[in-house]
Amino acid sequence: MDIDTQMMLMGLLLAAFVSPVIAGEWRASVVRSLDALVSSCVVIPCSFTHPEGNLPTSRLRGIWHISNQRDQRIYHEDNTLVLDNFKGRTKLLGHLGQSNCTLEIIEIKDHDSGPFCFRIELTPKETGTLEKFSFVEQCVDLKMLPDPPKLKLTHLKPAVQGHPFILTCTVLHTCPSRAPKLTWSRGTADGIAEVNREIHAGNWEMQSILTFIPEDEDDHSDVTCTSTFNGGRTSSETLTLYVKRRENYNHIIIPTVVGIGTAVIFAFFCLFMVKKYKARIAELQSQDGNVWNRLSRLSHRIRSNGPGPSQSEQRRSMWSRFSRRRPQVDMVNQMPGDVNSKSSCSNQKVSKPRFPSPKSQRKSCNDKGFDDGDDYMNTEDLNVYGNL
Repeated sequence: MDIDTQMMLMGLLLAAFVSPVIAGEWRASVVRSLDALVSSCVVIPCSFTHPEGNLPTSRLRGIWHISNQRDQRIYHEDNTLVLDNFKGRTKLLGHLGQSNCTLEIIEIKDHDSGPFCFRIELTPKETGTLEKFSFVEQCVDLKMLPDPPKLKLTHLKPAVQGHPFILTCTVLHTCPSRAPKLTWSRGTADGIAEVNREIHAGNWEMQSILTFIPEDEDDHSDVTCTSTFNGGRTSSETLTLYVKRRENYNHIIIPTVVGIGTAVIFAFFCLFMVKKYKARIAELQSQDGNVWNRLSRLSHRIRSNGPGPSQSEQRRSMWSRFSRRRPQVDMVNQMPGDVNSKSSCSNQKVSKPRFPSPKSQRKSCNDKGFDDGDDYMNTEDLNVYGNL
């Protein structure tokens, strides 16, 4: 193989390597699909490269159009070239000199579905032609959302009385330039922090972090987070707080201390009273001839030396009343006018009733009192009636 042939082969190989690089310099990076809330806004992230390298923004012109219809422009620096229903609603957020072609669309309509494609134009040099390129293979489709996204309320730890409690409210959105505003039903601005971060291309997460110290009255109360999107649409979420009381033993310690204190006071009181009465008893016992002793001795003397039958005699007399039997009078043998009436009367037997009475007793034959020696009336009988 001669030298010319070798040079030709090397040139072909070099062209094969260089051609893809040159052809690949016209590139664009656009997210393929995004959610867009109707009446709100959406931001379509976009970046590009071109063969001229870094150029000032004044030499670049960015255009957004519908699909491969290059004359259906939704954005152009000349607003007269924009479709009527997009006039005043589109805006480039990035700088073309920094290869940033990000587009913002506000007041989203339900027919703003796309797809939307980016086109770049380079103004010619003094001796050159206009270069332009449409990235029709890198377009974005919008998915219309009729209702706002739902909020999410999270907390790492349960609410404890007297301890800081952190509650996070999170909402997804696709419009970082006009991010939704999050508000709380309680708390102050000093206890609220906000974070807006991109979780992946074109999708953002807005967070509001509420910090407060719950008390006992906050138990079973509601905390509400509300998100207000661009255009006035709102979404809210509510969390019911269950506040855990601080761990303490006051409900055990206080009753125990009160009980022990009461017992100690009562014990000291009892000891004081016992000591006092012991001293009083000892004082009374040490006294000789006090009033009570004198009265007791006097009572004993009166009962032993006083007139009248003693208690033992009284008991014996009562028993004799109910135990003695009187002699029965033989009325058959006694005749009126009998000479021996005295003797017959002396021999007659008279029975004594169980409860005798002087009026009920049978009199003597002579209707006179009995003799001194009569056995019917004696001292014991008189004593019986006397004891009644």
